[in-house]
Amino acid sequence: MADTAGTNEPTAPDRLVISRTTVDDVTVVTVSGEIDYHTSGLLRQALTPEESVTPARTVADFTGVAFMDSSGINVLITAHQAHGPAGWLRLAGVRTAVLRTLEIVGLTELVACYPTVNAAVAG
Repeated sequence: MADTAGTNEPTAPDRLVISRTTVDDVTVVTVSGEIDYHTSGLLRQALTPEESVTPARTVADFTGVAFMDSSGINVLITAHQAHGPAGWLRLAGVRTAVLRTLEIVGLTELVACYPTVNAAVAG
């Protein structure tokens, strides 16, 4: 089990894998697997901006996310709020099924979705 997001929470193989990189002063959080009640805590910690980074700018690469339940919606709302008025959270590569869920609950009005990480970083 790996702690790829620096959260000290083990992840179950095949459930959720998260890694972080930086591109042009933007934190890119790459997420792969399923986001549900059991994995949402790990995602929450990975998307919470570091206090030393102002303004916080994060792109969550959801290309590898095949499933997300309401726990993921709550995480995205919390992460959006944590970025404050000067920062932002953007999603990239959201699959159709997950995107449809985001649209139904109106989250795409708060968090912009882009087809690729590069497009999300560029804004």
